[in-house]
Amino acid sequence: MKERASFLLLLLAFIMLRGCGAQSIEIYVSPHGNDTAAGTLKAPVKSLQHAAKLAAEKAGQVPVTIFLSGGTYLLTEPLKLGPENGGTADAPVQWKAMPGESPVISGGIPLNNWKQEEDGSWSTSLPETYQGTFRSFYVNGLRATRARYPDNAYLRMGQAGEDNRTNFYFNKNDIPEINNIEELELILLHDWSVTRIPVKSIDRTTMQLTAVDSIGARLPFFTLTHWENHPRYYLENAHELCDQPGEWYANFTNRKVYYRPVSGDRIDETTGVIPLARKLVVIEGSEKQHAAYISFEGITFEHTAWQLPEKGYCGVQACMFTDRTTSNSNWSKIPAALELDLVAHCSFDQCTIRNTGGTGIWIRKNCMECEISNSHIHDVSGNGVSIGEGNDRLTGGSPWWQSSPEEVSRGNRVSHTLIEHCGRQFYGAVGIWCGLVANTVLEHNEIRDLPYTGISVGWMWTPEPTPCRENTIHANHIHHILNILSDGGGIYSLGLQPGSRITNNLIHDVQVNAGRAESNGMFLDEGTKELLIENNIVYNIARSPLRFHKAAHPNLVQNNVLVCNDGISPIAYNNTRKADIQKVENIILSQSSDSDMHKLEELVKEQFTE
Repeated sequence: MKERASFLLLLLAFIMLRGCGAQSIEIYVSPHGNDTAAGTLKAPVKSLQHAAKLAAEKAGQVPVTIFLSGGTYLLTEPLKLGPENGGTADAPVQWKAMPGESPVISGGIPLNNWKQEEDGSWSTSLPETYQGTFRSFYVNGLRATRARYPDNAYLRMGQAGEDNRTNFYFNKNDIPEINNIEELELILLHDWSVTRIPVKSIDRTTMQLTAVDSIGARLPFFTLTHWENHPRYYLENAHELCDQPGEWYANFTNRKVYYRPVSGDRIDETTGVIPLARKLVVIEGSEKQHAAYISFEGITFEHTAWQLPEKGYCGVQACMFTDRTTSNSNWSKIPAALELDLVAHCSFDQCTIRNTGGTGIWIRKNCMECEISNSHIHDVSGNGVSIGEGNDRLTGGSPWWQSSPEEVSRGNRVSHTLIEHCGRQFYGAVGIWCGLVANTVLEHNEIRDLPYTGISVGWMWTPEPTPCRENTIHANHIHHILNILSDGGGIYSLGLQPGSRITNNLIHDVQVNAGRAESNGMFLDEGTKELLIENNIVYNIARSPLRFHKAAHPNLVQNNVLVCNDGISPIAYNNTRKADIQKVENIILSQSSDSDMHKLEELVKEQFTE
């Protein structure tokens, strides 16, 4: 009996040891690997898709870590992950950089072999396998400037055409001679959005420019002169305009790219990149099962492409636009390099998202407890981060937020992340946009150098109840925003948001006030209700630090430091009763007072020194 007991104990110990050995799985990937290999450290696989397939064999059973070695992983189609590629709380699936290495997932095609042209520009031929067109181009890791005129300024429209929509008259000598009008793009700025639309004709006798369709979104007030009689505009994409260092132009007929080198560029060491993939990563669950517990750590995502609809991009707000190539009355959306739908407990930590043709990352439909942390999102054409949805998707013939409010994206978080230089093509973009969302936390982020608003939460222009509630915007540093457009703020809100809080944020340097409507530290727009604004510091703002427009009772503004220029009110009220905004123990300082500025300095040190 003793021998039998000893045998059973040894057998149990052996089983336990075998079990311990199978507690986790590691899969190794390298740009120099081979998909017929075993996926070990010494025999890595090559493609991300194959690594995902290997991981799916054990996903959800044991923890799986997919290690990416340094180098670039080129994609023409996105890496698609579903429930079968996800894990559980005890057995997550992690995509991680190898220690000390910097893997890059790129949707671009490199270009080299530059030749010197007689005019001082460089040129190179498009690859034989490339048959498309592109509107972004990157040189030595940086976005090059699409050939434009004027180079660093704007023109002003002379007079709107008769329909105030499709054409306008320009001022004498404003537009240079351009041979190929068909390629030319008009960029016209509205207060809080932008139109990018092909030019149909330029009549130099009448000094009249006509676009291929209406300029501005499919809304009645988007006429050429609604905001200003002489709005700003400029032109892009003609060979004649490629005349300054850092500019580029592509001739898709003779299949050449032209580039004006900047100081320090060496013709034999310069690499250009054409973005090709529309998206890089798509994680999508199903109505029955979310894709869950997938994480990315230490990985860079770069180079995506997005083409404008045939009749142009007519922005509405925050990268929503009207697409006149479709009869759909809903607003269209700019896609993101990384998109998540029906996803839970997925995260991106210590990642970089850059050089995109659209938005950086979109945690979209019915996503729960997802997180972006300790990351850097920059040089993106659209929003830096988007979370949730707008109000136009239908379920069962009714708006989703009425018929299926449980589908709201909730519990998602962005923290300790630097978001900068967004909206590089679509100036109405936002650093972080949150639609109808619940329990969202945005905290300890730095958001800077944007053409429009820093953070936007809410997507209903009335105080009508929706699932949007209990969102927290806390301890963010937002500055140097609204650099091109106006009628926004460091923080922008819409609609009823019971239990939502804007606390302990530092907002400053909103100095450009270019359109008809003013720009502010915070703009609490239509329907804003049941919002707490507390312990924030707002200074160096061209107009009022806070502005309410069609807000509803109650809203509480408490213990904030609001610094004003002379003659500027700390709080502006547009179609809002002052009595509907409760104000408690706020400190009002003057920008022109040395003692007030010293007090401000002390308050900033006390509240924001970590």
